[in-house]
Amino acid sequence: MLNTDTVMPASIAWFIIAAFSLLWVWLGWWLGRKNDTLDDYMLAGRKVGMGFAVATAMATWVTSNTTMTAPQLAYQLGIWGMVGYSLGAVGLMLFAPLARRIRTMMPHGFTSGDFIRLRYGNTAWRIFLVISFFYSLGWLISLGMAGGLLINALAGIPYAYGMTVIVVVCTLYTVFGGLKAVIGTDFVQTILILVGVVILAVLVINEVGFDAIHAQLEAERPELLNLLLPASIMFLFNNLFFGVGEIFHSNVWWSRAFAFAPGVGFRAYALAGLFWLPIPVVAGFIALAAPALGINVPSPDMVAPLVAGKLFGLAGAILVFVVVFAALASSLDSVLAATSDLIVKDIYKGHIRKNATDAELRKAAVWIVLGLGAVTWILSVPKMATLGSLLHFTGAFVASTIWPIAVGLLNRRGNGVLASAAMVLGTGSGLIAYFTIGFYVAALVSAAVSMLVMLLAIRTKPTFDWALLTGSHSPQSNGETS
Repeated sequence: MLNTDTVMPASIAWFIIAAFSLLWVWLGWWLGRKNDTLDDYMLAGRKVGMGFAVATAMATWVTSNTTMTAPQLAYQLGIWGMVGYSLGAVGLMLFAPLARRIRTMMPHGFTSGDFIRLRYGNTAWRIFLVISFFYSLGWLISLGMAGGLLINALAGIPYAYGMTVIVVVCTLYTVFGGLKAVIGTDFVQTILILVGVVILAVLVINEVGFDAIHAQLEAERPELLNLLLPASIMFLFNNLFFGVGEIFHSNVWWSRAFAFAPGVGFRAYALAGLFWLPIPVVAGFIALAAPALGINVPSPDMVAPLVAGKLFGLAGAILVFVVVFAALASSLDSVLAATSDLIVKDIYKGHIRKNATDAELRKAAVWIVLGLGAVTWILSVPKMATLGSLLHFTGAFVASTIWPIAVGLLNRRGNGVLASAAMVLGTGSGLIAYFTIGFYVAALVSAAVSMLVMLLAIRTKPTFDWALLTGSHSPQSNGETS
């Protein structure tokens, strides 16, 4: 795919790419040069302070899916599209008290898989790992795709080239520095994202104005202003549960709960959610200006960069480019690192080499990050779907884990059989809804079915011993189920 209606010369785009790529790789090497232990590499020494904690939580959640999919959904579903996407902040806020509990109850934990294994046993653990890997792979692909789409939309550089650059650069600095590199670069990327988004919002309001945007939408696409549009309302609640499921289950957020210093997790996640809340609304608002500007949008997930480029020319294109490039990097590196941790601890050590030393695991982590980067590149090349549809396909999987995790962390009731059934039945029903109704109900149906199963769990006798969670460093199961 080659976009001929570009607003940025390819030479400028390549210069920006090269400059930021060198910056990220150098920061990754510099921040990770003192990684001596497995804890240093995978969890940044378990002593991340408040400033870096808020920045990494927020930057990781401000993904390409925020800066490009939120505008896509606003363009397709109207006001509720962008407002519904902003409800992803609820997931961060709800995870705040859980992060504090996780850090207290599992001081030696490494991954979300550690909790599922110890709390529910091997069967539920393996089902959970399948869900986690499928989601992580979908997220990695969506991030790789977004890099290619951004560069193509603004500069006409072929999709495959842009996608390759973002995947290679993030893989390199993650390999060099581990989670320290990820969190350190997130701090810089957060500043770039916040400044850029605020500037774009102010410019759109000043240049076009609310009245002009409203009038054009009312004349050409009145359904986008309809607050009773059924698909939009379903998406609103679907995205709420999808966001909660993403955060509750994903090792991206659990690894940070383990990495943050004691007492930091609750405040960090709560503040990150508050700061993140308005960003999808601002990003989505940009897309609503497309009809007023008479822009031809070849693909809905390209609408944001096309609007900025059309409205502000080269300066707008550069600003969007920097914001989305920073957002892409801040999320892609996080998913690479967290998924690598799951494979190292839950697959390599948990199933293949149970007696592996920390030094061996440290070496394996490097190769696994490289392998994940290669797989992401291979699966991103075909561009199999739009960003929105790809992202929400995984919603059927992750929403099924909300209630098993919430109940498992807060209540001694429930067992591996019920947790396994909740995840399997929730995922299956969510997928059926995805294909028979639409992407905007998959997570909602999955969460509802999973909740019904886990309601049975709270009626069982409280048998779990919380002390078992302190042994999260052990590769062995607690034996509740097999």
